Amino acid sequence: MAKLFDFNDETDYVGKVVYVDTTKLSLDVKPKELKLARVGRLVAVKISSVVEEWAIAIVERVIKNPSTEQLKNIVQPNEEEETNPVSADSILERVSNIVTIAIVATFKGKKGTETNYFSRSIQEIPDIDAKSFSIENENLENFMGLLSAKSKSDVSLDLGKYSLSEKARAQLNGDKFFQRHAAILGSTGSGKSWTVASVLEKAAKLPTTKMIVFDLHGEYSTLNFAKQLRIAGPDDLESKDESILFLPYWLLNTEEMQSMFIDSSEFTAHNQVTIFQKQVAEEKLKHLETNGKKEIISSFTIDSPVPYNLNSVISEIKRLNEEMVPGKSTPKQGPYFSKFSRLLTRLDVKITDKRYGFLFKHPAELDSYDALTKIIEQLIEFKDNNLGIKVIDFSEVPTDVLPIMIGLVARILYNIQFWTEKTERHPLALVCDEAHLYLPKKGESNPNEKRALENFEKIAKEGRKYGVSLLVVSQRPSDVSETILSQCNNIMSLRLSNKQDQSTVKSFMSDNLTVFADILPTLDVGETIVLGDAVLLPSRIMLDMPKEENRPLSSTIDFWTEWNKEEKKTDYNKAVENYRKQSRK
Repeated sequence: MAKLFDFNDETDYVGKVVYVDTTKLSLDVKPKELKLARVGRLVAVKISSVVEEWAIAIVERVIKNPSTEQLKNIVQPNEEEETNPVSADSILERVSNIVTIAIVATFKGKKGTETNYFSRSIQEIPDIDAKSFSIENENLENFMGLLSAKSKSDVSLDLGKYSLSEKARAQLNGDKFFQRHAAILGSTGSGKSWTVASVLEKAAKLPTTKMIVFDLHGEYSTLNFAKQLRIAGPDDLESKDESILFLPYWLLNTEEMQSMFIDSSEFTAHNQVTIFQKQVAEEKLKHLETNGKKEIISSFTIDSPVPYNLNSVISEIKRLNEEMVPGKSTPKQGPYFSKFSRLLTRLDVKITDKRYGFLFKHPAELDSYDALTKIIEQLIEFKDNNLGIKVIDFSEVPTDVLPIMIGLVARILYNIQFWTEKTERHPLALVCDEAHLYLPKKGESNPNEKRALENFEKIAKEGRKYGVSLLVVSQRPSDVSETILSQCNNIMSLRLSNKQDQSTVKSFMSDNLTVFADILPTLDVGETIVLGDAVLLPSRIMLDMPKEENRPLSSTIDFWTEWNKEEKKTDYNKAVENYRKQSRK
């Protein structure tokens, strides 16, 4: 079998190992070889001369003519060396320049076979005085070609080109990318949205893809390979369009109802919760009895997604709020007299506000026993030329209930997957765009965000068992729930300029990979660092752009260019009316 690397001692030799750590090595590099040791480039260090076995490393730091103090920062002596110092001073006597490299993988070519061994685990460490070589030119092309060939299969996700070698395609393992969740992170303007569009575009080519995109700003409405759904706005309440999605109030569970209707700071909050839940449970039972569902009644709970009449609940609460009971001589106020006034006011405000029409003004047929099946089919069933990717536009949902609504959809989809027969279960991925807006860190979340957070954290921890995957997308990873991000075994990080965001990504890297965190602020638009189970080697990749007709509506406006053009005619009256209606329709 031909060797993978064919190094030339004159042109490729970097230096020899003078210090060995668990995952990092220090090389003694002579002045004439120093130009080969560029930060971010790959280096191969010889492990064995018997077989072709190499430690693959990335250049992390270069120090020319190091001082004793600089060496002591690199060389951390152990207890024996503390009493008998040999580290920094002895190395200083025999080195020209120090190059620190971090081992990221191991390659071993097997004799007598056409296969080889490539692993990210570090099983053997090179010895002192082992030779190192820069992986350049044909050696780089061969190595990147090996990565592509190893990754290429029926489950490969072709992302783009390796930044180090544009002749080799960068392939990810599609199964591993979605199996244990993934995150796409990047500052505004880094190419994050069209990276998402590119991944969706490639997934759409598969015969039975099932993905749901939570689109908060209508950015992905241009994707022609996706079925567009939109949460009903104020102007859609009479619409019969199948692309309009209603979420009836009876889908809310106990905690979501409390977040929407009950102020926990009120003195009578406990009474409000008790009576509201009691009346909802009674109305749900009436619906089951009316539909002859005796087998459901035996296992019924208040969180069971069963339709009920909210007006009947309000009428009963209103009666209790005004109830007078017999006294010794004259009627007296009942036990709940005037204790539900604020609750009734909040209910009335929500129900009469057309912005919440998707909850309270849904079509009558969505109050039937079979309505949930229709909603699920609208969300994930294949229709319209097998468009398996669904984009849900939440842009007209009021911000105060937005986290609850997104969490509601995610919870329903997860529960349907959970209760589907294993043999009938089809994998489903949820794309959480702008995740920092509804999946914040626990200490910073309000009650509405907390409800969504609990639903998504459950999916992050248990979803893979039932075929539910998360693709978390955010421009502020430092604001996203640590629990959810920690469950993402694949990270695609585009340019991040904020120190806190960089630190968040860095915290998910092992010590030998932190060099990639230092590269994050220098990445080009559309360039990403990919880490995780789906990639053989942590890689810097220039991503493919989606087709022009599939690019999201998130491109940054060119201010100076636009200011240099003729003024656009703006219909401010129309804008004001849209503002008043809370709809762009």
